[in-house]
Amino acid sequence: MNNVVMLILDSCRFDVFMAAKKRFISRLGEAEKRYSYSSWTFPSHSTYLMGMSPHRNPKKVFASNVYRDDFLLWNNRLGLENLEFKKFVPTLSLPCLLKEYGYRNIGYVSLPVLNENTIFNRWFDEYQLMASHNDFGAILDRMTFSRDVPSFYFLNIGETHYPYDTSESGKSNLPRISGVHGVFKNLDDFVVRGGIHKAAVDTEEFFTQEEMNELKQKQLAAVEYIDSLFEKLYDMAPANTHFIVTADHGELFGEEDFFGHGPIIHEKVFEIPFLEGKLP
Repeated sequence: MNNVVMLILDSCRFDVFMAAKKRFISRLGEAEKRYSYSSWTFPSHSTYLMGMSPHRNPKKVFASNVYRDDFLLWNNRLGLENLEFKKFVPTLSLPCLLKEYGYRNIGYVSLPVLNENTIFNRWFDEYQLMASHNDFGAILDRMTFSRDVPSFYFLNIGETHYPYDTSESGKSNLPRISGVHGVFKNLDDFVVRGGIHKAAVDTEEFFTQEEMNELKQKQLAAVEYIDSLFEKLYDMAPANTHFIVTADHGELFGEEDFFGHGPIIHEKVFEIPFLEGKLP
């Protein structure tokens, strides 16, 4: 059976991904525009751990058929021929199904909302929140493959998430939202008598469009940095490794006065890249 490495570039929107130079990721083929089922990290990763992929937004089809065909793609990904949708029932858990086939499941995540105490840490042999959001290099240092047991790696990559810092970027002079990465990282520090201290959430000024443009370029640079590390990933992965590269949602950089993701309805927050396959 194939090893499977699923890499989810957090917050990476489709057009930014396409504009970045990708010497190594592009070896897997051309990225396709897909659409996320959610506008933020937690529910989107829940969908992927069901075994589903971002969708193509098809017309004149029954949704049930789209879901069925999506699940059946795991035959090719895993190197199987007889995997049926009913194998996912009743848990609707990809890691659970993979355990039945003898897989070693490992999850390394960069965003605190996916930490070890959440529901995501189930059916994994190893699951860890990384020390910082920009730890793709450290993730690669931890990865190993066995000759005897197939591996499933579920990787949440944080460099493309706000504030879009890579391990090589150093300190940025761009503004930051203190303590906020989609949710409060240190929520207890902001709680005052059962509520959220107003000063903790209302003191930051909204970004200017110039700052938005700079942040967008930082995400693009983060994609290129991640791409540079794919050479190391390819070198360590066995030939029978199936790669899936996508994002959990997109990002807004000032379009119609939106920034970020989450409580936002806008096409750019749902447009994400998707590509998969083995190395040629």
